[in-house]
Amino acid sequence: VQLVESGGRLVQAGGSVRLSCAASGRVLSSYAMGWFRQAPGKEREFVAAISWNGGKTEYADFVKDRFTISRDNAQNSMYLQLDNLNPEDTAVYACAAVFPGHQLVENWDEYNYWGQGTQVTVSS
Repeated sequence: VQLVESGGRLVQAGGSVRLSCAASGRVLSSYAMGWFRQAPGKEREFVAAISWNGGKTEYADFVKDRFTISRDNAQNSMYLQLDNLNPEDTAVYACAAVFPGHQLVENWDEYNYWGQGTQVTVSS
């Protein structure tokens, strides 16, 4: 399985970015998925998770209704809409998938597949 993120860019504070995660090599419609981020000098942190059918979602507290996770199983893809960004959101954002049987997973070490990440930089 390969996961490839796209959509990261430089954006001003208050702006929006939409990240995509495209999967290949296997149909991920039965896999729960998630987004994580890692800023320079900081540990990787959970951002959001979504169940295999998109019916359940979970967000980190810092998201505060600014981000929206979604998926399109027909396209074998997942998305993260980031709104009202601030400089503290600057990080590499990576998508991940976990084997079937899981629902919403916050712990990064439980995921089985990872993308390389895409850089989001928020200027003040």
